[in-house]
Amino acid sequence: MLKLCYAPGACSLSPHVALREANLPFELVKLDFKNRKLSDGRDYASVNPKGYVPALELDDGQVLTEGVAIVQYIADRAPDAELAPPNGTFDRVRLQEWLNFIATELHKGTSPLFASNLPADYRTTVHDRLAGRFAFIAKSLGDKPYLTGDRFTIADGYMLYVLRVWNRFYPNELPAPLTAYFARLNERPSVKAALAAEGLT
Repeated sequence: MLKLCYAPGACSLSPHVALREANLPFELVKLDFKNRKLSDGRDYASVNPKGYVPALELDDGQVLTEGVAIVQYIADRAPDAELAPPNGTFDRVRLQEWLNFIATELHKGTSPLFASNLPADYRTTVHDRLAGRFAFIAKSLGDKPYLTGDRFTIADGYMLYVLRVWNRFYPNELPAPLTAYFARLNERPSVKAALAAEGLT
């Protein structure tokens, strides 16, 4: 069975949602960041020497450790769920374009916000840069329900995490299309189930 190593509220939420959308059997293994131990007693370094989540342990003992790779693996394990277009298609490349944008411009872009000693002027710079990125996403989204069209994909599951981070630091600052989009994501059964399983609201 697949095992997802996660921390509540961390970016491991993205593959967690993907696994539920894909309806694949899996086990959650919680990481305690303080002592670097997993809930099954193992030292996390023995699973993922990089030290951060997510990590997905596969049925054959291999481990995947990067979120964008993990969610694509999950999507390809459950093609009937249509969480990603087939490999080799231009639609798949477009999805990968979104995944990489979210990873590099938004996920990494929000990282400084967690620093307690971040200088005020730099915090303003980070805020303004991210606000510009969110304005771009709102324009790209238009009247579509999801990033790539009418169907929820793994890119939307990743955006969920980023929007949760932004909303934590800057509530009520999303452009109207993204506010509606964020609400739509939070209404999905997979998202509700993942948040409940991680003890989040």
